[in-house]
Amino acid sequence: MGDKEPLLAGARVLDLCEGTGDAVTRLLADLGADVLKIEPPEGSDARHALPMIDGVSIPFALHNANKRGTVLDPTNEADRRLFFELAGGADIVVDSGIPGQAAAFGASCAQLADRFEQLVAMSVTDFGLDGPYASWHATDPVLYAMSTALSRSGPATGMPVLPPDGIASTTAAVQAAWAVLVAYFNRLRCGAGDYIDFSRFDAVVLALDPPFGTQGQAATARNAASRWRGRPRYQDAYPIFACRDGYVRICVLAPRQWRGLRAWLGEPADFQDPIFDSIAARTEAFGQLGVLIAEFFAGQSMAQLVADGQAHGVPIAAVLAPAEALQSEHLTDVGALTDTELAPGVCARVPVGYWVVDGAHAGYRTPAPAVGSSDVEWRTTSFAPTPTRPVGEPPLDGIRVIDLGVIVAGGELSRLFADLGAEVIKVESSTYPDGLRQKRDDQAISDSFARAHRNNLGLGLELRTPAGAELFARLVGASDAVFANFKPGTLPALGFSYERLQELNPGLVLAESSAFGDTGPWSRHMGYGPLVRATIGVTRMWTSDQGASQDARHPFYDAITIFPDHVVGRISAIGALAGLISRHRTGAGARIHVSQAEAVINQLDTLYVTQAAEVYGVGDVLGDPTVHRILACAGEDEWCVASLRSESDRRGIATAIGEGAGDLDAAVTSWAAERSPAEVAEALQAAGVPAGPMNRAEDVLEHPQLRLRNVFSDMAHPLFEHPLVTEAGPAPYRNIPPAAQNPAPLPGADSRRVCRVVLDMDDAEIDSLIADGVLFTAGDSERTGART
Repeated sequence: MGDKEPLLAGARVLDLCEGTGDAVTRLLADLGADVLKIEPPEGSDARHALPMIDGVSIPFALHNANKRGTVLDPTNEADRRLFFELAGGADIVVDSGIPGQAAAFGASCAQLADRFEQLVAMSVTDFGLDGPYASWHATDPVLYAMSTALSRSGPATGMPVLPPDGIASTTAAVQAAWAVLVAYFNRLRCGAGDYIDFSRFDAVVLALDPPFGTQGQAATARNAASRWRGRPRYQDAYPIFACRDGYVRICVLAPRQWRGLRAWLGEPADFQDPIFDSIAARTEAFGQLGVLIAEFFAGQSMAQLVADGQAHGVPIAAVLAPAEALQSEHLTDVGALTDTELAPGVCARVPVGYWVVDGAHAGYRTPAPAVGSSDVEWRTTSFAPTPTRPVGEPPLDGIRVIDLGVIVAGGELSRLFADLGAEVIKVESSTYPDGLRQKRDDQAISDSFARAHRNNLGLGLELRTPAGAELFARLVGASDAVFANFKPGTLPALGFSYERLQELNPGLVLAESSAFGDTGPWSRHMGYGPLVRATIGVTRMWTSDQGASQDARHPFYDAITIFPDHVVGRISAIGALAGLISRHRTGAGARIHVSQAEAVINQLDTLYVTQAAEVYGVGDVLGDPTVHRILACAGEDEWCVASLRSESDRRGIATAIGEGAGDLDAAVTSWAAERSPAEVAEALQAAGVPAGPMNRAEDVLEHPQLRLRNVFSDMAHPLFEHPLVTEAGPAPYRNIPPAAQNPAPLPGADSRRVCRVVLDMDDAEIDSLIADGVLFTAGDSERTGART
């Protein structure tokens, strides 16, 4: 970040975490907070977590970088007093587990928030501290199963396929960092801290691939599916084809991309009808079209296909292995990786972090601290401005955002801000509508757009016209932030480089995301989430030991997921809010950029570092022996996941099923087959074994733990007969209200209002711009044929 202060300079964070919470405070440390980790004299148990390189825990080393560490003995009275002094001087405290480390010093996390009114305190547990599931334990596979992600992963019939291990935990950490940073921003404005009982299960349901959230562009365009118990029948929205030396994936969505593919294929006569401009028509004809593409690709190399496809305007990517991705020229050139010592003498190549701030990575700077290596004191002056707003208001009330974001990652970013009270102005063109505007014939607006852009205002503006650019410049001067996820170079080409935006508004925060970042060899590649997953190695890991099903062309099963789009929206939101916090302190704006590819390698940091060390022979790698079983249960396509971390878990399973020293694997398979997934999970959890049933959307909607914690709310929209189930907010707060539920707009629905209220324009000026085609309203968009 150069000579400029880090975005979270002045934030003091007391880290009491063990394992599952470590990644939360690492994110705050990456952005410049002073994070002081407290450990007992013997050190944190998480220092022994597997996998290891040369005896050093990889997850501990990665998730505690950039922190300071000290030792306090809870049995020592002086240390107990010092603990409360540190908590009293902190801005944020994050604890994890039940009862949590704070309890050893004589106070719960909630009691710390009661005692110190300025403190934002968060307790991170698997399922929350109250409710029927509070005592349950979760691993990533258990969270995949219970959050519905597993129900969409794998062949249409047969055993589902677990996503790569690690995504659930790091997604929960991102959601936790967002939730705690929102409360801290609120504290800066109103003076009151907060307490957050944070559940990792809630977070994965809301932020990984939410069953009641924004879908991808291809899914939005499909007809409503009939009831089906297996994984989705159609898994070729983003198809993968074998070629001479591997596989490639294409992601053809827009009509111009289809026409490029058609030209590349030699203009086949059977596909000249304009009807094939639509995703739905190509989906219907995929049997014939897929054979044509497969034959064309079969004899060519990955590199040649990617080069030729990009030249034809076809979004395409090679399906690479993780080790290949980590050694790629692109990630090396952009500084996304660094070679470092995880501990003295233990070297590894590690991801730097999620954010590029003002052109420099904000991430890995110093290794995880040795036990007790830092002074027991705060090194920064806490930022505590005079409160200017009352307690209990939406925390982002008064913040104005110009939203240029599209589809999932862009929509999620703006929604997160709008839900918390920001005035978000969704800018749309009638010529280039948001991909989420695609809808079924029986809809006036898609449910994905309705969810992604609730609480937004709709401004119909043709930014590519001179008068439209002038009006946009006026909006920039009257706003706090601009959000965009265009292909790199698009904003500057429109005349709005960051330098120009700074001239218009020196305090502006620009938050952008793109597939591969805005610099480096891959930056100009067309990219969507499925292509990022292929290029960066996730697709190769999202596979089954059973290989491809009989009727499949390949063994990869990530096609139905929407990753990393939802979590990138939250990563971008953290960066944008940190930028606003910095502006609150310094008056200066900031530019934050998030690469989806870099987000992925940070989401799977432990897995990538471990695999790279094994492939390239770096040190002595001790793997994680955990075995995750997917057990077939009674009923049609019913499954339960169980995680066996140790011999203790195997004894727990034996106890649960009443099995002696026989063949335990065979015995548990027979036992589970006679019981429902819920019965299997309950019995195993009672024996101390992490387990969870494979839930579907309807199971999550009625889940007693989620209902108790008010995770969902109903959103009424005048264009829908029934309310839509939506996210109620990032987490439960004391001083922050649930998200508002104002309906998402049709294109241009609020054009007149924005021009009058924000830009102080009169009706004659507005009418003139509408007549000239610079502005449009909802009625205008329908007459001119804009898709809604």
